[in-house]
Amino acid sequence: MTTPLEELLPATRRALLHRIAVAQSEGRAPSLVAAVARDGKLVWTGSRTSVDGHGPDENVQYRIGSITKTFTAVLVLRLRDEGLLDLGDPLEKHLPGTGAGEVTIAELLAHTGGLAAETPGEWWERSSASLRPTLADVLGEKPFRHPVGRRHHYSNPGYTLLGSLIEKVRGVSWEEALRGEILEPLGLSRTGLQPQMPHAGGWAVHPFADVLLPEPSEDLGLMAPAGQLWSTTRDLAAFAAFLSTGDDRVLSTESVREMRTPAAPTLPGDREMSYGLGMQIVHGEGRTLAGHTGSLPGFLAGLWLSEEDGLVAVTLANCTSGVPVATVAAELLNIVAEAEPRIPEPWRPLPEVDTAVLELAGPWYWGTQTVALRLASEGGVELGPVAGGGRRSRFRANGDGTWTGLDGYYAGEQLRAVRRPDGSVSHLDLGSFMFTREPYDKNAPVPGGVDPEGWRGVPQ
Repeated sequence: MTTPLEELLPATRRALLHRIAVAQSEGRAPSLVAAVARDGKLVWTGSRTSVDGHGPDENVQYRIGSITKTFTAVLVLRLRDEGLLDLGDPLEKHLPGTGAGEVTIAELLAHTGGLAAETPGEWWERSSASLRPTLADVLGEKPFRHPVGRRHHYSNPGYTLLGSLIEKVRGVSWEEALRGEILEPLGLSRTGLQPQMPHAGGWAVHPFADVLLPEPSEDLGLMAPAGQLWSTTRDLAAFAAFLSTGDDRVLSTESVREMRTPAAPTLPGDREMSYGLGMQIVHGEGRTLAGHTGSLPGFLAGLWLSEEDGLVAVTLANCTSGVPVATVAAELLNIVAEAEPRIPEPWRPLPEVDTAVLELAGPWYWGTQTVALRLASEGGVELGPVAGGGRRSRFRANGDGTWTGLDGYYAGEQLRAVRRPDGSVSHLDLGSFMFTREPYDKNAPVPGGVDPEGWRGVPQ
């Protein structure tokens, strides 16, 4: 089944339908739903079901498990952007008495705090939240499994701490913050802590027989910020589009880009995957995908976005195991990206230009390496190799004649043009690196000086 939205080519639609049909059949899922959006608009939805008749559509709710963590991370980044906390703050500064207070907020977001992966006691996803009424019950007597900050070790209790941090700093429940600060501004009306009809039921499929067993649907209590939410492919596609571009009502473009930036060391043998701030990052198939996966008894979820392609893909299934939803979502995105690549926006000249900045455009030299400074929108600039590989960064204008790096090697570093007394440009200073208009310009204060005899042929 597909929904006639913005048209994809018939061959593309069939390839998408074929992929989810294979996934549902081979994975033996009671049902599977999927969606693809391009530049923030749904372009395809599909579903497969074992039940005769009308299958689930883009408005049917499924549990999304740990994709909930990305919502929680957005709430934490909002607190940071409002100046209410710093990501480098130890948890103890804002949420004292947990027994894990030495861990920083950034380490909790990136799963580098060394905390246990799960709670002590019974399997928390399949047991009553009444067994864990306090953070002490969630963390246990020995909350740490690794030295703080040394490695990536996925931690569900870590996101419980972040949920409690949000409540402490914001002064409202995690659910209230979520609804008022993310769901309502983004119009995610079919996302919430409890299911609302129509919604799928969760099932376990016997590994060696085509029979089903219903899975319990527990309220997760304190663990809710780690995995409670129900949502739809339509809502998740909209949320993923926000994570790609930002929305000033919720979180800026710069902050969502920070979420998608690796913040945790990769493990040996896992170089294609990394973790940012509440987001997983995958490198492969010639593109970088960011998003998250999720699972709870009876449900599987996968969400990916490609900023470069302007695409997002979501796959949800109501079975405990069997369907590689993350792989399927990635393959759906790749199908569209390869069959119908993004059509670039028409080139347009800048609406206005500062002549003092225009003067800086063109080639510069770091020692003997040639780079080019190019003007970008809103007074920003880009600095990188004239051709080929090498360090390349974008810079945001600070409004005082300086720029701050947004990405790459120079992220966070300051770029400024140093002028002579007569107003002419001497050189560019970038984090103590000097860029001159000529290789080792003798008229610029090159560190170490320039040999007075200048350039020469083969030394004798």
